[in-house]
Amino acid sequence: MTLPSAEAPADSTSDPQPPAFPETQGRTKGYEKRAVDAFLARARDAFEADSTDALTAEDVRTAAFPLVRHGYAIAAVDAALGRVEDAFAAREREHSMSTGGAGVWVEKTREEAQEILDRVNRPRGRRFARAGFLRYGYRIDEVDLVSDKIAGYLASGEPVTVEQVRSVAFRMQRGGYREAQVDALLDGVVEVMLAVG
Repeated sequence: MTLPSAEAPADSTSDPQPPAFPETQGRTKGYEKRAVDAFLARARDAFEADSTDALTAEDVRTAAFPLVRHGYAIAAVDAALGRVEDAFAAREREHSMSTGGAGVWVEKTREEAQEILDRVNRPRGRRFARAGFLRYGYRIDEVDLVSDKIAGYLASGEPVTVEQVRSVAFRMQRGGYREAQVDALLDGVVEVMLAVG
């Protein structure tokens, strides 16, 4: 298995190539090109080395890049990173199943899914810790709505896609839910979804 060539940056020693992704125009900021290219080169090397320790699906999901003018378009890079994460997750699933067996993998995934379900089944407005009264956090009603959809997915298989979870965004409010907790739960949902393939 190889990473799709669209995600790989051009070899800097060869003839000049067009940018790997569309570039932002005007005042719009995008991801800093060298940081993206370096990360994707690292991902390609780790994937081709077939090492499950060098880089993980979680590393890909949590990658962050500086924002600059005339950078790579964020949506295009995020979509490519999603495909790279999918490839790493599939390889990790195969590796885990071959070393520990399908039963161990299923049980681990079931436990992670139950932890998430326990969290999103808490009463609305009390599912996550709150930011301080004078601090901003994610809007409670929006997070609770997404939490309800996740609960439906985990409990009864209601349709939710990995891309929907990856692309969810919340507005801010004073005293809202703490961003770090919500983001960690969404990362966990993605992990479970990728684990079940």
